[in-house]
Amino acid sequence: MNCPYCNNQKCYSLSNGHKKCSRCRKKFSPKKIIQKEILWKCFKKGINATKCAKSQKMHIATVLKHYMNFRRELAIIADKEYYKNSHKVTGYDEYLYLPKSLKVEENIDKLQHFLTLSYDNKVYNIMMPSIKKYGSNPDKLLLKYLQFNRVSKISTAQNTITKFWDYFEEFILQYKGVNSENFIYYLKEAEWRFNFELRVKSYYSSQFLILNS
Repeated sequence: MNCPYCNNQKCYSLSNGHKKCSRCRKKFSPKKIIQKEILWKCFKKGINATKCAKSQKMHIATVLKHYMNFRRELAIIADKEYYKNSHKVTGYDEYLYLPKSLKVEENIDKLQHFLTLSYDNKVYNIMMPSIKKYGSNPDKLLLKYLQFNRVSKISTAQNTITKFWDYFEEFILQYKGVNSENFIYYLKEAEWRFNFELRVKSYYSSQFLILNS
């Protein structure tokens, strides 16, 4: 196994089962690296944490920890990808999300407000100010939510942004409640899956055309 830090091929085995790189001198655990690779494959396939833990015979807490770390890593990657392509932005719009099981009049403080930008048929999302921005007058946010939903319901145009919103609404249903602190990471997971699936579909479509040309 190569060193995960510098990719050096020469590593020494230690008595505790770990390895030490001959170049950067850092130590690492092959077992943990293999475990992370297995969990990443499950995460990438969309296998939920409970099923993954059961199939891999791992503790659910371990799987949940890795899954959340994957989401954080994806958020960092998304930021880097966007900054390289920010000049390609072709559109943006804001979205107000609230679980369908909640009544907006009673749960104004639970609204999640984010901005979706599109570029190269992909999306990038930025969290917007929370309810605190509206001070002691949540009616402003309620009015905004109702106006937004009225507009979105009568609009039939399907572009990259609205397709993502539909995708996100379906995606988030599998999670039974996401707290505000972690919402951004689930949003970034949905963003990555949406963009990833588009790339995969685009690739297979191009290969199909080549094979049938």
